[in-house]
Amino acid sequence: MKVHIPNSAFLGNINTFLEGIDPEGPNSLQITANPKWISIHPIVLAMIAAMGMSMKPEDISCEEIVAPSGHYLKRMGLFKFLGIDPKVKEIKENEPAGRIIPLERITDSDELDTFLKNLVPLLHLQAEPKHAHAIQHIFSELIRNVLEHSIKKVAVVCAQYFAKSNKISIGVADTGIGLKKAIGQSHLVDGDLIAIQLALTPGITGTTSKPGGTAQNAGFGLFLIKSIAFVGSNFFVILSGNKMYKLLQRREDKQPTRLIADPLKERHSILDIPYWQGVAVGVDISLDQTSEFNSLLDAIHGFYSQEVKGKEKVRYRKPKFI
Repeated sequence: MKVHIPNSAFLGNINTFLEGIDPEGPNSLQITANPKWISIHPIVLAMIAAMGMSMKPEDISCEEIVAPSGHYLKRMGLFKFLGIDPKVKEIKENEPAGRIIPLERITDSDELDTFLKNLVPLLHLQAEPKHAHAIQHIFSELIRNVLEHSIKKVAVVCAQYFAKSNKISIGVADTGIGLKKAIGQSHLVDGDLIAIQLALTPGITGTTSKPGGTAQNAGFGLFLIKSIAFVGSNFFVILSGNKMYKLLQRREDKQPTRLIADPLKERHSILDIPYWQGVAVGVDISLDQTSEFNSLLDAIHGFYSQEVKGKEKVRYRKPKFI
């Protein structure tokens, strides 16, 4: 396989990164990078790490990283994760400690709990601990679902907080069975796009065909992550197989803050991509304390608190968080 790290690849322009993936030769990985500048989203790092996760270091090659910003790849733990040591232009670090979560493998509940605890300081929501807990619950469900379906039982995650925009970006990737096969265990799935649509629909889960899913896995995780991005007018992407779904930024003057169960009825784009064996998710979360943001997190916190306490079985109905 070959992968090129472009000068810029955030969720709005992640197409440039995906177009540079060559899936041929799955037993080796060749990494190249833009020589002038590197500015990328955590999902890019998570995907590259997932590509090389099962390979021996000697099967991975990486050209010298000469971009002044290339040291970011080292800080985020990409080379350590892959077990390689390419030459990287050294620069003085200017990002305060505690603003990143470097690449991590998550293989069990203990490692997941550690990631979720490390996530809280990046959220900068100490004034409303229940809101941080709500986001923790969402990513706990997402990553547990990855571990359930991944061939290697491994999820790759990383995150970064951007102080200037008061935003956190998170990337999660795996090389498991993919959404089409996972959702197809209980639902009729005709292609990767339908699988993504079902995965983003609240109450749909690959573990049962019953409406509302199960009490343990109600299929709300991805829907809620997408919803948090929506209320903050941020991007959200999910890719599996040959398709990528991208939630586009909300037009605040034209689009009301109303959550929609069907992701294909929201403002979005669909992209054909080089085949991805598994699932990758990227999201940006604005942490500004708007009324919509606070109302949604209040509702999410209440939903998960109710489920954990087991007071009543939560069944799917049209969401009315806001």
